[in-house]
Amino acid sequence: MLVKLKDVYKIYGEGMESEVRALDGVSLEIDRGEFVAVVGQSGSGKSTMMNVLGCLDIPTRGDYLLDGTDVRELTDKELSHIRNKQIGFIFQQYNLIQNLNVLENVELPLIYQGIGADDRRDMAMEALERVGLSDRVRHKPTEMSGGQQQRVAIARAIATHPPIIMADEPTGALDSHTGHEVLGFLQRLNKEGSTVILITHDNGIAATARRVVRLADGRITEDQAQEVDWL
Repeated sequence: MLVKLKDVYKIYGEGMESEVRALDGVSLEIDRGEFVAVVGQSGSGKSTMMNVLGCLDIPTRGDYLLDGTDVRELTDKELSHIRNKQIGFIFQQYNLIQNLNVLENVELPLIYQGIGADDRRDMAMEALERVGLSDRVRHKPTEMSGGQQQRVAIARAIATHPPIIMADEPTGALDSHTGHEVLGFLQRLNKEGSTVILITHDNGIAATARRVVRLADGRITEDQAQEVDWL
């Protein structure tokens, strides 16, 4: 079991009249190698779920075991290490550094891991080749289309070969054709063994995952596997 949430609560303003239960007793298990879409509308708790699963935040109550490790017992430094080594993040807005070129953007997480310059370059170039951008390494983000920028973000996410890819509305800023290509790439990563967790409000996008978990008011309302036509 790669991910296990048990009776997890994330409460803002606990005990106050304005208390908000962003996650309200959530239990969820995700096996290694799954492709899971977490679906919900604004206010459903899906962003909070992503923050908890991605070790960007910790539960108020309940247990979160990531590959057998109790996340709530970790220090900030240990949580940062997990984010750098075990989880590759892909966001809607790419989060690229505008004054760095493509290669330098992809190298960033490798720098944080203390990887030497030669190995860092090789790993970054390998990731860029996988997303079809090895010929654009000296370009700045502003010289690229939205789809190309998202592919840079994907290369950055996979450069460290993390076991988990977490994609938060990865097609939200893209046209439908380019978004389709990005979803296809996530499916290929899953075929190659990555565990993919896709956060979305869009049922059409969720249809590309092998399993759908629906959230409403901080609770799981549906959790089921589905047949998928791979892109």
